Amino acid sequence: MAEQVTIGLIGCGSMMGAHERGFRQLWEKDLRTFEIVATCDVVREAAETMAETIAEWQGSKPHVYDDLDTMLRDEPDMAAVDIVTTHRTHHTVVEPCFAAGKHVTIEKPLAFTLRAGRQMIDQAEAAGVVFQVAENYRRDEENRAIKWAIDEGMIGDIRMIYWIDVEERLWYWTWRDHKDVAGGGWPLDGGVHFADLFRYHIGEPEQIYCGVRTYNPVRYENADDMSGPIDVTVEDTTLGTLDFPNGVIGQWTYSLAGPGHKFSNRALYGSDGALVWGQGWKGRKDSLSRDDLVAKHQVAIGEEGREKLYPRGITDTIATELYEFTRAVLYGEPVEIDGWEGYKSEVLCMALYESHALGRPVTREEVASLETEVYQGELNDGLEGLRT
Repeated sequence: MAEQVTIGLIGCGSMMGAHERGFRQLWEKDLRTFEIVATCDVVREAAETMAETIAEWQGSKPHVYDDLDTMLRDEPDMAAVDIVTTHRTHHTVVEPCFAAGKHVTIEKPLAFTLRAGRQMIDQAEAAGVVFQVAENYRRDEENRAIKWAIDEGMIGDIRMIYWIDVEERLWYWTWRDHKDVAGGGWPLDGGVHFADLFRYHIGEPEQIYCGVRTYNPVRYENADDMSGPIDVTVEDTTLGTLDFPNGVIGQWTYSLAGPGHKFSNRALYGSDGALVWGQGWKGRKDSLSRDDLVAKHQVAIGEEGREKLYPRGITDTIATELYEFTRAVLYGEPVEIDGWEGYKSEVLCMALYESHALGRPVTREEVASLETEVYQGELNDGLEGLRT
């Protein structure tokens, strides 16, 4: 058996199911750079179910825990942990793991607030361990192809990005609909994916301006007939503008309060053409479909490049992210999204809220340096385990 990283899974809810499927794909493709030795969840039944599922394909059942300290004590040879818990708990969960010398991969966003995120990064650096933030969107075949097309000059000089999603969601999404657990609405939870893509494809914006609204302060257990109303505390609409260097501008809008007409427009414009998510490349006279653009990119990078991005042909972004993590632990290879990269993307999300709280544009630097924490101040107050 090849050298393996022994891993514990912490937080066995729905998103960990996607991680389990990623691990399973690696195992089935004989990329067995890991062994899952433990599962942990405050709901023991969830940890037990996850362990049983893993045993079906791994051939050995992980030990089951409902207490993190007990798992760390009883699994001294466990090298790493994969953390999928609520945003509010990220910094408290990683602290004992770093203290025990465990390598960590953690679901996005990095932290409940940027101050908590800085604390996590400091602890990881002090421990000298691998720290990966599980940001998977840029690993998608389409986003790799878009990055390649930009670098190849297929749209010329970048001018504008439009990232607009409008729909209505009335159903209740448990803890994600509460600011004191989630930290913010979808522009933080899912928006950190998009912030990472803006940075990946264009670079760091210099200034952010945003308006935030809550049009529907109630969600429903049954959205079809609007029964079982539940008060929520996260916003449902953000409309932001991004100013990048060299004159590049962007619009970043998301709303869950748009009944009747759902629409999405995600497009990057340059001086010579456009890249449209889901559609491909469009020049003034010629075009490539999304699939043709992906195929062109894969031909261009060759067999070695394809194996690096999609080992054994695996294109599942969580699987490739986890494979990268295990190789970083085993061989010291770098991770693409470390703590600081995760932090920089979360800065853009928090800048939306800070701009609205201040009623003015904010710079990326003032938010990143914690000079501006008006919105986050309320979140930081009384936050367990946060050091000031």
